[in-house]
Amino acid sequence: MLGMLDPASSRKHDAYHRFLRAGAWSMAALWRLLAQVLVAGLAGVQAILCLDLDDTLFHKTGRKVESAGIFRDAVRSMKNSVVYALGLNLVVITLRVSAPRGGEPLGLPINVRVYRKAGLSHLDLALQMLQEVREWFPGRGIRLCADGAYASLAGRAPEGVIFTSRLRKDAALYEITLPRRGKGRGRPRKKGRRLPTPDEMAGRVRKWVAATIDFRGRLKKRLIYNYCLWK
Repeated sequence: MLGMLDPASSRKHDAYHRFLRAGAWSMAALWRLLAQVLVAGLAGVQAILCLDLDDTLFHKTGRKVESAGIFRDAVRSMKNSVVYALGLNLVVITLRVSAPRGGEPLGLPINVRVYRKAGLSHLDLALQMLQEVREWFPGRGIRLCADGAYASLAGRAPEGVIFTSRLRKDAALYEITLPRRGKGRGRPRKKGRRLPTPDEMAGRVRKWVAATIDFRGRLKKRLIYNYCLWK
């Protein structure tokens, strides 16, 4: 960083340390500038931005580190064992970029929030960041992918965002409730009729469609069935 900021070494390095440590920062403005530079240089004129969303553990601890806590470490956790560690839990939106050498795409962070146990949920933080990114690039569509922990964003994502996530095979799905006509007794229903679980839906399907998908830079063949739950 110092080599880029001051290639001629005209200042002592501690001046930059003081600037970074004691300066007043607007993180939203910094992320906006970084996102615009990355999109302009790497996404080009693509009409749709491909983004990914997840949370990660940043191993930064100490008495003066705000919001540090004990969280699940996804990197060290295995299928049958969960590892917890002390650090900062960060919710991150990344710009998906295909590497020139091919293979698995890269994820470049363009917006980050710190999760605080007494504050907003992961979903609320993700929605805030998504709305900011939508405002930064008003003329572009957004295709967002996330794991099953963020599946409920499907009903909260801003207009113009195509959201893809996973569902549990035993997920409880319901029809959308229609506005009540006239007055009636009791509070309006929050859920409509119970729908079959994804596992039950898959068991009833007889015509699957073969497709080749890009799975982390590798082409794989999968069977796909499209079904509209809500209109």
